[in-house]
Formats: sequence, structure tokens, C-alpha cells
Amino acid sequence: MRRLLLLTLATVASCLADVSGCACDPAKPETMKARECGLCNEAEKQPADAEFFVLKDINPRKPNRWLVLPRSHGKLGPHHMHEMSKAEQVRFWKFAIKAAEERFGSGWAIAYNGWKVRTQCHMHVHIGRLIQAAKVKKFKLVKRVEDFPAPAESGVWIYPVPGGFRVHTGEQITETALVR
Repeated sequence: MRRLLLLTLATVASCLADVSGCACDPAKPETMKARECGLCNEAEKQPADAEFFVLKDINPRKPNRWLVLPRSHGKLGPHHMHEMSKAEQVRFWKFAIKAAEERFGSGWAIAYNGWKVRTQCHMHVHIGRLIQAAKVKKFKLVKRVEDFPAPAESGVWIYPVPGGFRVHTGEQITETALVR
């Protein structure tokens, strides 16, 4: 049943999502009016010295979700986690984990959707409470944040377990592991 739901959601999302031609450029205000530039606009509102920030997800169907984003935009086009330096990735994951723990205690999870289903150009992760039924057998146990992956072709979702973190990769849509 979960696979059918994920397939349906991925199909719908892929029809709506296409950030491959992302043209959000803060130096050209006319490009920032596109719907897929919404999070780029939010990043521009942040203090210049903020490396990362947290936003409440404004989607009314996701009242229990938050987003964690870098202040920087990355290169022109869709912004991807794998394009960040490893040091930036580690700082980002640590910031996201802290934000998740502050809001959800030990029941948190973090989800990064693959680029094929994203509706926003600006790189971001979703934080929320883990849906316990979403736990699946295919995962990698990672002990350190420094070993978290940043897949180029898929998403990733992560949650804490005794002794480390369970890391799931290989799916485009990952935020379905979080309570809406």
C-alpha cells in the first residue's frame, strides 16, 4: 500500500515539479517572481551573515512541518545539496538536526526530496515528526553526521536511532516519511 501511495505521489509531484530550468537570480528581480523562486525570495530576506535558517512550511496541508535552508543560493539553476562543500553539508545537517530536536524531541526526521519532484529551486530539507510506519528495512546505519550522503540523483531521509542514524536513499519523494 505504501508503495502505491508513493508511486501516486511521485507521479503527481513530477507533473507539478520542474525546477530543471530554474532561473531564479537575485541580481535580476524579474526572475524572482516565478513560483519556484519562493524560497529564494525567503533566503534574500534573511540577514547576510546567517548561514542557515528555519521557516514554517506555509503549505496548509503540512501544518506540522518546517523547512531548513541555506542562506546562499548556489549556482544559477536548481540548488542541490551535493553541490555544497562537505564542510557546508556537515554544518547544514547539524543545524537541521538541532532545529528538528528543538521542535520534535527525539522523534524527528529530516527529508530531502530528489530534484525531479522538487517544486522550489532553493535547496531545502523538511523537518518533522517521523511516521513510525514509514520505517523500512532498506537503510544504512550511519554513526556520524559527517558520513551523511548528499545524493545527486535521489532524495534522502534520516532519523535518529540508538548508536547513530538510519539513512534512506534511492527515492525521489522522501518527505512522505514525515507527519504532515
